[in-house]
Amino acid sequence: MASAPQLPLFYNGLEPLSSDTHADYKVRPQESAPFLVGQHAIPITVDEFPLVQRHMPIVFSVGDDAIPLALMGLNEGVNVFIGDDGKLTENTFYVPAYIRRYPYMLARLHPDAQELSLCFDPTSDALGAFDEGDALFADGAPTEVTKSILAFNESFEQAGARTQNFMKELRELGLLMDGEVSIQPDGAEQPFVYRGFQMVNEEKLIDLRGDALRKISKSGMLPLLYAHLFSLALMRDIFARQVQLGKTPLPQLGG
Repeated sequence: MASAPQLPLFYNGLEPLSSDTHADYKVRPQESAPFLVGQHAIPITVDEFPLVQRHMPIVFSVGDDAIPLALMGLNEGVNVFIGDDGKLTENTFYVPAYIRRYPYMLARLHPDAQELSLCFDPTSDALGAFDEGDALFADGAPTEVTKSILAFNESFEQAGARTQNFMKELRELGLLMDGEVSIQPDGAEQPFVYRGFQMVNEEKLIDLRGDALRKISKSGMLPLLYAHLFSLALMRDIFARQVQLGKTPLPQLGG
């Protein structure tokens, strides 16, 4: 986790969805997500902090363009919530929107384009010229299925913009610091120390006064910061899951 993931994570290519080229395309439900196997850190939006913090630790990538990440494992190549078959191992798990968005994505078709176009990963087997599934177009017009996909992606982009503003404020307030979590398993001589991420400096947060404190209180930022801090306790749960799965933890967060 040395830097923010190179977006778009998961995608092998992007192709604009077109009523001409993809007139006979259908989308079918996916029972597994093989692209998630071995993915340990997933980008999330601030809108998701209250839900994510119940299931996964929330940290921030390192670097000037830091983004929030939900940890599905403490080491690269390890995801403790996804089986080798690409299926979730839990029924009540919150799946981040970044995952649910795949294989679709809003993107600029040209660098100077003003509008975003709905695109998809052509290597995905979720959509294609199938006999079964829900049609994406009917009589040259988007179906309700496509309209719903577009609405979800638009909502995701809006949440992404709010997340960028959140990160900008975090940097301006100087609240981010290099993260470190130490886990001492029973019977181990030395603790496992995880680094390679950023976290909120709780001492600086507590010391905020005046305009700075009022600003984050009014903006709704304060509970999000504490959701992140509270979620760090789940590092030990992820560690225990890795041990249980026989995926020996390493003393850093990969990268």
